[in-house]
Amino acid sequence: MNRLRYILIPLLFAQPVFADDDSALPELTTSQIMNFVGYGAIVVTLLVFIAALLVIVRAIKAMTKVMIGSEAYEKILADEAAAKVKPKKPKVNHLEKLLSLKPLSEEHTLIIAHDYDGIQELDNPTPRWFMVLFYGTIAFGVAYLLIYHVFGIGQLQYDEYKTEMAVAAKDRATYLSKSANLVDENTVKLTKDPTVITAGEAVFKSTCVACHGDHAEGKVGPNLTDDFWLHGNKVSDLFKTIKYGVPSKGMPTWEKQLTPKQISDVANFVKSIHGTNPANPKEPQGTKETDKDIAVGLKTAMLKKK
Repeated sequence: MNRLRYILIPLLFAQPVFADDDSALPELTTSQIMNFVGYGAIVVTLLVFIAALLVIVRAIKAMTKVMIGSEAYEKILADEAAAKVKPKKPKVNHLEKLLSLKPLSEEHTLIIAHDYDGIQELDNPTPRWFMVLFYGTIAFGVAYLLIYHVFGIGQLQYDEYKTEMAVAAKDRATYLSKSANLVDENTVKLTKDPTVITAGEAVFKSTCVACHGDHAEGKVGPNLTDDFWLHGNKVSDLFKTIKYGVPSKGMPTWEKQLTPKQISDVANFVKSIHGTNPANPKEPQGTKETDKDIAVGLKTAMLKKK
């Protein structure tokens, strides 16, 4: 009956759908009526044929059951049901798969024929990941040998060290060139670096000799080599005097003409020529002062030793 129901449902949906309003139905001709009657007869015939087939099938099943016995028939049905059930796939152990190992239930197939004192050995294969790693290291070693020692494409450690040192020196020079002009009267440092002294001397001869003389012996400006100072003798005092000038006494400001590095170089040059006693020095001006920068440096060194 269930099969008959599944067959009838599509046939019912295949019939034309008419509206509830009879006035909307078109007038049928004699030929159309005959067609509908023919279609109905065909449908009825099909239904009768299907019903007859179902009856025959049930009759065959009943005869089979009688002929072979109910127990044998039930066994056949059970076998058919079991055949339709899909067997469950064994669970995959990913760790065993990675290590190329077989499950414990299959280890008996790996036992090596010989044994020693009752101890047997399994013929487990080398894990796949280990072999890939092993051959990978061989390939890496060959490639390294060719690149670094045969063709010389890559740099060895010592050559790489020299390259990095050259790059570091270049970066250091770039940094110093940018940071040198960040100095002011509060951060200027006393130095005896010959490069700084030479640079300061060049600036002094181009800008300061007109007032202080070729050897800083003093002309319009004071002598810069003796122990007498008008505005302090520390390198920071000299930096401040050069930078801002002393307009009341004719010392111009050099803040806009010289960079902070050039002012620092000149101040260190002046400190380096202290006590040189040039010829024809100008008479002392200002207050006699000891070299405070040197005294501070000695005191700091003594404190560090303690």
